[in-house]
Amino acid sequence: MPIATPLTSLLGIRHPILLAPMDMLAGARLTMAVSDAGGFGILGGGYGDRGWLEQETAKLRSFRSPFGIGFITWSLARRADLLDIALAARPRAIMLSFGDPAPFAPIRDAGARLICQVQSEDMAKQALDAGADILIAQGTEAGGHGASRTTIDIVPAIVDLAAGRVPVVAAGGIADGRGLAAMMMLGASGVLLGTRFYASVEADGAEEAKRRICAAKSGETVRGILFDLSRNNVWPAPYTGRCLVNDHARRWMGREVELLQQVNAVAADYAAAKAAGNFDVAAVIAGEAVGLIHDIPPAAEIVERIVTEADQILLGRRNSAIAAQA
Repeated sequence: MPIATPLTSLLGIRHPILLAPMDMLAGARLTMAVSDAGGFGILGGGYGDRGWLEQETAKLRSFRSPFGIGFITWSLARRADLLDIALAARPRAIMLSFGDPAPFAPIRDAGARLICQVQSEDMAKQALDAGADILIAQGTEAGGHGASRTTIDIVPAIVDLAAGRVPVVAAGGIADGRGLAAMMMLGASGVLLGTRFYASVEADGAEEAKRRICAAKSGETVRGILFDLSRNNVWPAPYTGRCLVNDHARRWMGREVELLQQVNAVAADYAAAKAAGNFDVAAVIAGEAVGLIHDIPPAAEIVERIVTEADQILLGRRNSAIAAQA
């Protein structure tokens, strides 16, 4: 059954489940699959590859279900023309992560909702001042880039700060209905999932990367600047990245200064490994939710499982409360 929240009402969706806009992984196929299943698919605009963005948004122009497009904010600031391409596809929302959203007023002027991912109260205040319609409270358990506060810490803090003005969505370490139910108990209106949808039929990732996510345990990820150094693309503070531990990570963890001293050679080897699909060297971007992921189903099945499990948990809690009052 649908789980109605302020988030579902605002976006016009059935289920409070959002697809994380994973760069080059959340393409049009996965975006449409999540939205058709009643969630909210968000195309992974990432750093902003114009050719890829034009190709994928062209597939979405006749798509009838609500969807969004997400960007890395500080990178979009260098390529502001890409926002016009995104808005031409008529998304229900644009999601911005990792930077000041204030310069991007055309998002709301064009009639799209503004979703901002934040990692602290100060970032949340900045997003609200910029007119954010939805806040994503991202914990350090998330795959890819993020900061240091845990999901169970950051979510209620942002919920309290928002004080009902906008829906708050939880992100980081969530992959099943228990996670959705738990975040709703913390006051969230929904969840944003990346790693769980990475391991789906429709994700534009290598099958070997998906297989490694399914095989990994929750303790087999690492957060730091290792994979950013390895591709010679270090992010601004305070953001670090989380990925699966592999042979390359084992070799260089704790030796980042030495890696930096030979970064050009390491980056060349890393790029070659990535092109060859060698994930003993190239990173599989994934969060701590890997311990909960054991298969690669269609995205629609993932949405159905999560909603069904969460609904049963929440219904059981409601029934227990009613019984206690009787």
